[in-house]
Amino acid sequence: MSDSRVQNAYAARASEYTALFGSTDAAHQQDQRLIAGWAKSLRGSAIDAGCGPGHWTAFLVDHGADVEGIDLVPLFIEEARRRFPAPHFRVGTLRALGVPDGHIAGILAWYSLIHCVPAELPLILGEFARCVKPGGSILLGFFDGPAGQPFPHAVTTAYYWSVDALTQHLLAAGFDVQEVHFRAEPENRPHAAIIAVRTTSHG
Repeated sequence: MSDSRVQNAYAARASEYTALFGSTDAAHQQDQRLIAGWAKSLRGSAIDAGCGPGHWTAFLVDHGADVEGIDLVPLFIEEARRRFPAPHFRVGTLRALGVPDGHIAGILAWYSLIHCVPAELPLILGEFARCVKPGGSILLGFFDGPAGQPFPHAVTTAYYWSVDALTQHLLAAGFDVQEVHFRAEPENRPHAAIIAVRTTSHG
Protein backbone atom coordinates (compact mmCIF):
# COMPACT_ATOMS: atom_id res chain seq x y z
CA MET A 1 0.00 0.00 0.00
CA SER A 2 1.35 3.41 -0.92
CA ASP A 3 0.30 5.64 1.96
CA SER A 4 0.73 8.74 -0.16
CA ARG A 5 -1.42 7.29 -2.96
CA VAL A 6 -4.26 6.40 -0.59
CA GLN A 7 -3.92 9.62 1.39
CA ASN A 8 -4.00 11.82 -1.70
CA ALA A 9 -6.89 9.90 -3.29
CA TYR A 10 -9.09 10.18 -0.21
CA ALA A 11 -8.05 13.75 0.56
CA ALA A 12 -9.17 14.81 -2.91
CA ARG A 13 -12.64 13.37 -2.26
CA ALA A 14 -12.93 13.76 1.50
CA SER A 15 -15.97 16.06 1.40
CA GLU A 16 -17.75 13.88 -1.14
CA TYR A 17 -16.96 10.71 0.79
CA THR A 18 -18.18 12.22 4.05
CA ALA A 19 -21.42 13.36 2.46
CA LEU A 20 -22.10 9.91 0.99
CA PHE A 21 -20.79 7.56 3.67
CA GLY A 22 -20.07 9.62 6.78
CA SER A 23 -23.09 8.44 8.75
CA THR A 24 -23.98 5.05 10.13
CA ASP A 25 -27.58 5.79 9.13
CA ALA A 26 -26.53 4.83 5.61
CA ALA A 27 -24.95 1.57 6.77
CA HIS A 28 -26.62 -1.80 6.40
CA GLN A 29 -28.55 -2.90 9.48
CA GLN A 30 -26.61 -6.16 9.56
CA ASP A 31 -23.36 -4.22 9.82
CA GLN A 32 -24.73 -2.01 12.57
CA ARG A 33 -25.82 -5.02 14.62
CA LEU A 34 -22.47 -6.76 14.16
CA ILE A 35 -20.39 -3.75 15.17
CA ALA A 36 -22.67 -2.87 18.09
CA GLY A 37 -22.44 -6.40 19.44
CA TRP A 38 -18.66 -6.40 19.08
CA ALA A 39 -18.43 -3.05 20.89
CA LYS A 40 -20.33 -4.42 23.85
CA SER A 41 -17.95 -7.40 24.08
CA LEU A 42 -14.86 -5.23 24.57
CA ARG A 43 -13.13 -5.21 27.93
CA GLY A 44 -10.85 -2.22 27.63
CA SER A 45 -9.96 0.49 25.14
CA ALA A 46 -10.10 0.07 21.37
CA ILE A 47 -8.95 1.65 18.13
CA ASP A 48 -10.99 2.37 15.01
CA ALA A 49 -8.15 1.88 12.52
CA GLY A 50 -8.83 3.80 9.32
CA CYS A 51 -11.73 5.69 10.86
CA GLY A 52 -12.36 8.04 7.93
CA PRO A 53 -14.71 10.85 8.98
CA GLY A 54 -15.33 9.19 12.33
CA HIS A 55 -18.87 7.85 12.09
CA TRP A 56 -18.08 4.31 13.20
CA THR A 57 -15.86 5.63 16.01
CA ALA A 58 -18.80 7.65 17.32
CA PHE A 59 -21.07 4.62 16.85
CA LEU A 60 -18.73 2.53 19.02
CA VAL A 61 -18.75 5.22 21.72
CA ASP A 62 -22.54 5.26 21.62
CA HIS A 63 -22.48 1.52 22.28
CA GLY A 64 -20.24 1.74 25.31
CA ALA A 65 -16.74 1.43 23.85
CA ASP A 66 -13.71 3.48 24.94
CA VAL A 67 -12.33 4.05 21.45
CA GLU A 68 -9.88 6.24 19.56
CA GLY A 69 -10.14 6.90 15.83
CA ILE A 70 -7.01 6.84 13.67
CA ASP A 71 -6.76 7.72 9.99
CA LEU A 72 -4.10 8.48 7.41
CA VAL A 73 -5.97 11.47 5.97
CA PRO A 74 -5.71 14.71 8.00
CA LEU A 75 -8.87 16.10 6.38
CA PHE A 76 -10.83 13.13 7.69
CA ILE A 77 -9.46 13.67 11.19
CA GLU A 78 -10.38 17.36 11.08
CA GLU A 79 -13.89 16.48 9.95
CA ALA A 80 -14.24 13.75 12.58
CA ARG A 81 -13.21 16.12 15.37
CA ARG A 82 -15.69 18.71 14.16
CA ARG A 83 -18.61 16.30 13.85
CA PHE A 84 -17.99 14.06 16.86
CA PRO A 85 -16.42 15.81 19.85
CA ALA A 86 -16.66 12.85 22.25
CA PRO A 87 -14.09 10.40 20.77
CA HIS A 88 -10.40 11.18 20.43
CA PHE A 89 -9.07 11.25 16.85
CA ARG A 90 -5.53 11.46 15.51
CA VAL A 91 -3.58 10.99 12.28
CA GLY A 92 -1.83 7.64 12.06
CA THR A 93 -1.18 4.61 9.88
CA LEU A 94 -2.23 0.98 10.05
CA ARG A 95 1.42 -0.05 10.14
CA ALA A 96 2.16 1.99 13.28
CA LEU A 97 -0.83 2.48 15.58
CA GLY A 98 1.18 4.29 18.21
CA VAL A 99 0.17 2.36 21.34
CA PRO A 100 2.23 0.13 23.68
CA ASP A 101 2.40 -3.64 23.27
CA GLY A 102 -0.74 -5.42 24.44
CA HIS A 103 -2.36 -2.12 25.35
CA ILE A 104 -5.81 -2.39 23.78
CA ALA A 105 -8.79 -4.71 23.89
CA GLY A 106 -9.85 -4.43 20.26
CA ILE A 107 -9.35 -3.00 16.80
CA LEU A 108 -12.06 -2.23 14.28
CA ALA A 109 -10.71 -2.22 10.72
CA TRP A 110 -13.91 -1.69 8.77
CA TYR A 111 -12.95 -1.74 5.07
CA SER A 112 -9.68 -0.02 5.95
CA LEU A 113 -7.52 -2.97 4.83
CA ILE A 114 -8.95 -3.01 1.32
CA HIS A 115 -6.28 -0.69 -0.11
CA CYS A 116 -3.42 -2.66 1.46
CA VAL A 117 -1.37 -4.44 -1.19
CA PRO A 118 -1.32 -8.17 -0.42
CA ALA A 119 2.39 -8.29 0.42
CA GLU A 120 1.89 -5.78 3.24
CA LEU A 121 -1.07 -7.44 4.92
CA PRO A 122 1.10 -9.62 7.24
CA LEU A 123 2.93 -6.50 8.46
CA ILE A 124 -0.33 -4.75 9.32
CA LEU A 125 -1.84 -7.78 11.03
CA GLY A 126 1.43 -8.13 12.93
CA GLU A 127 1.00 -4.57 14.18
CA PHE A 128 -2.57 -5.36 15.20
CA ALA A 129 -1.28 -8.42 17.08
CA ARG A 130 1.36 -6.34 18.83
CA CYS A 131 -1.22 -3.86 20.09
CA VAL A 132 -4.05 -6.20 21.14
CA LYS A 133 -3.79 -7.96 24.47
CA PRO A 134 -4.36 -11.73 24.67
CA GLY A 135 -8.11 -12.31 24.74
CA GLY A 136 -8.77 -9.06 22.89
CA SER A 137 -10.29 -9.10 19.44
CA ILE A 138 -10.33 -7.48 16.03
CA LEU A 139 -13.24 -6.98 13.67
CA LEU A 140 -12.40 -6.76 9.97
CA GLY A 141 -14.80 -5.76 7.21
CA PHE A 142 -13.79 -6.40 3.58
CA PHE A 143 -14.94 -7.27 0.08
CA ASP A 144 -15.21 -11.03 -0.37
CA GLY A 145 -13.56 -12.43 -3.49
CA PRO A 146 -10.39 -13.97 -4.93
CA ALA A 147 -7.62 -13.24 -2.44
CA GLY A 148 -5.40 -10.34 -3.46
CA GLN A 149 -7.24 -9.58 -6.70
CA PRO A 150 -7.32 -5.83 -7.38
CA PHE A 151 -10.44 -4.03 -8.49
CA PRO A 152 -11.22 -0.40 -9.46
CA HIS A 153 -12.61 1.01 -6.23
CA ALA A 154 -14.33 4.40 -6.60
CA VAL A 155 -11.50 6.20 -4.79
CA THR A 156 -8.34 4.19 -5.52
CA THR A 157 -7.29 0.61 -6.26
CA ALA A 158 -8.56 -1.90 -3.72
CA TYR A 159 -8.20 -5.66 -3.22
CA TYR A 160 -10.55 -8.52 -2.56
CA TRP A 161 -9.86 -11.04 0.21
CA SER A 162 -11.30 -14.47 0.70
CA VAL A 163 -12.25 -15.63 4.18
CA ASP A 164 -9.96 -18.66 3.84
CA ALA A 165 -6.92 -16.60 2.85
CA LEU A 166 -7.52 -13.95 5.47
CA THR A 167 -8.01 -16.66 8.10
CA GLN A 168 -4.57 -18.06 7.30
CA HIS A 169 -2.98 -14.63 7.67
CA LEU A 170 -4.78 -14.11 10.98
CA LEU A 171 -3.63 -17.48 12.31
CA ALA A 172 -0.05 -16.65 11.36
CA ALA A 173 -0.30 -13.34 13.21
CA GLY A 174 -1.58 -14.99 16.40
CA PHE A 175 -5.35 -14.65 16.08
CA ASP A 176 -8.06 -17.28 16.26
CA VAL A 177 -11.08 -16.68 14.02
CA GLN A 178 -14.27 -16.75 16.09
CA GLU A 179 -16.98 -15.52 13.73
CA VAL A 180 -17.43 -15.12 9.98
CA HIS A 181 -20.25 -13.11 8.42
CA PHE A 182 -21.29 -12.71 4.79
CA ARG A 183 -23.58 -10.24 3.08
CA ALA A 184 -24.52 -10.27 -0.59
CA GLU A 185 -26.87 -7.92 -2.42
CA PRO A 186 -27.80 -7.66 -6.10
CA GLU A 187 -25.49 -5.41 -8.14
CA ASN A 188 -23.07 -4.93 -5.23
CA ARG A 189 -19.76 -6.61 -4.46
CA PRO A 190 -20.02 -9.39 -1.85
CA HIS A 191 -19.14 -8.32 1.68
CA ALA A 192 -17.64 -10.29 4.54
CA ALA A 193 -16.54 -9.71 8.11
CA ILE A 194 -14.35 -11.63 10.56
CA ILE A 195 -14.05 -11.40 14.32
CA ALA A 196 -10.77 -12.88 15.53
CA VAL A 197 -9.36 -13.17 19.06
CA ARG A 198 -5.72 -12.63 20.06
CA THR A 199 -4.43 -15.94 21.34
CA THR A 200 -0.65 -15.68 21.77
CA SER A 201 1.93 -13.20 22.95
CA HIS A 202 3.49 -11.04 20.23
CA GLY A 203 6.78 -12.27 18.79
